[in-house]
Amino acid sequence: RGGIHQLWTAGDHLDSISKMKKPLLVDVDCGVDDAQAIMIALASPGVEILGITCCYGNTLLDNVCANVLRVLKVCSKLEIPVYPGASGPMLGGPALGTFYHGEDGLGDVPCPDAPGLDRLEKEHAVVAMLRIVNEQPGQVSLVATGPLTNLALAVKLDPTFPKKLKNVFIMGGNTESRGNTTVCGEFNFATDPEAAYIVLNEYTCPTYIAAWEFTCNNPLPWEFYHEWVNQDTKKAKFMKKIFAHSLEFSKILGENPGEKMWRSGFVSCDSYAMAAAIDETFVTEVLKMGVSVELNGSLTRGMMVMDWSDKLKKENKAFVMNKCDLKKLEALMVAALK
Repeated sequence: RGGIHQLWTAGDHLDSISKMKKPLLVDVDCGVDDAQAIMIALASPGVEILGITCCYGNTLLDNVCANVLRVLKVCSKLEIPVYPGASGPMLGGPALGTFYHGEDGLGDVPCPDAPGLDRLEKEHAVVAMLRIVNEQPGQVSLVATGPLTNLALAVKLDPTFPKKLKNVFIMGGNTESRGNTTVCGEFNFATDPEAAYIVLNEYTCPTYIAAWEFTCNNPLPWEFYHEWVNQDTKKAKFMKKIFAHSLEFSKILGENPGEKMWRSGFVSCDSYAMAAAIDETFVTEVLKMGVSVELNGSLTRGMMVMDWSDKLKKENKAFVMNKCDLKKLEALMVAALK
């Protein structure tokens, strides 16, 4: 491992290595788990983040943008461009946020020296998405960890956009109708069902989905979490502070018998999608099938539909993650806080 690390960091190899890096475009609604996913990517020598596009979701859009800048500052990566995007769902309505990560999305931890929003790019996130992918057609992987509003707007502006992507990795949706926001709906999809429907039905590139149940069925031990955030580094101290609010929520959830049966550890939802984008060997089993989103049900609006019997006859089947190598996720997360 030491030899490999030296290869990646040796100055003589920087030019050739930069050409080998996987280009990523990351779309977030930056709560704490988005922050974890971003930090994983920033610490991975094999990837290059071309830009971070922001969408309302865990909190309001301005907070999301501010949170991304805070994460980049902690990681000394403020040179990465950040683009403000959609401030609400496709059909309007309030963007209420989840509050699992606090009102501001990062645990409501004061940050008097946070970078100002004047550091944001002037270009709109959706326009930036189209431009960046057009500059490297067939090369860019898109990782989406929030509501899919920016992605839906992108394909409506340019229907050829998905064909120019290498692939897309989504954290969202559900496979067993276990809702975490509504009875049957996962937060990212239920927040903007129309956007999720558009993406699952109009994106023709290889699509990988880390659904809610998949992440909860593959938790990391709480012992790992406590060791992880108690590393003596600036990044670890930052993570421990911003996750404290969510940790209290997790304890409350853990006391619910229905939740305790299948959600028994530390789950950094967005990190699973990021890990899959970074390391193609992280996911060890997928379900390949047509998927869609229910838009009209009184109890199931926003639920991801799994077409087990191929009644939809969809040509473009999604790769729904089913099993993964948690040791690889642990290694990525440890590196993120070094």
